[in-house]
Amino acid sequence: MPQVTIYTDGGASGNPGPGGYGVVLLSGKHRKEMSGAFRMTTNNRMELLAVIIALEELKFKGTDVTIYSDSKYVVDAVSKGWVFNWVKKNFKDKKNSDLWKRFLKIYSDHKVKFVWVKGHAGNELNEVADRLAVHAYQDGDLKVDEAYEATIVD
Repeated sequence: MPQVTIYTDGGASGNPGPGGYGVVLLSGKHRKEMSGAFRMTTNNRMELLAVIIALEELKFKGTDVTIYSDSKYVVDAVSKGWVFNWVKKNFKDKKNSDLWKRFLKIYSDHKVKFVWVKGHAGNELNEVADRLAVHAYQDGDLKVDEAYEATIVD
């Protein structure tokens, strides 16, 4: 099975506000960068979506994956097993359940290990993922995060 290393980052300008995600996938000599952006979202949604997008990009089930993220929200939710308890409670009172459900569908297809890295601390590929995320929402085509915007009460 191939081994894949992934660096992810997400952010929002304002929280909520316009936001984006960035992904760097590495496998052998291959490297792929991806990003996307939304007109109204949160940093946690973008952090989680970056991981989802990266995992959905993998071509082979059972891939050994190491994901580097500066998001305690994502890393701790999985590494400490919180998300699996949320499932048992049907995500009662939990934000981003739409994304967590999407994550769990793809997560179980692979052997995923999370590593938390400190953000903005000179980790080269984490910085690349950060730049991808920021450029996506500053310069990109902003999509509608329909699931998030449906929760906003005027």
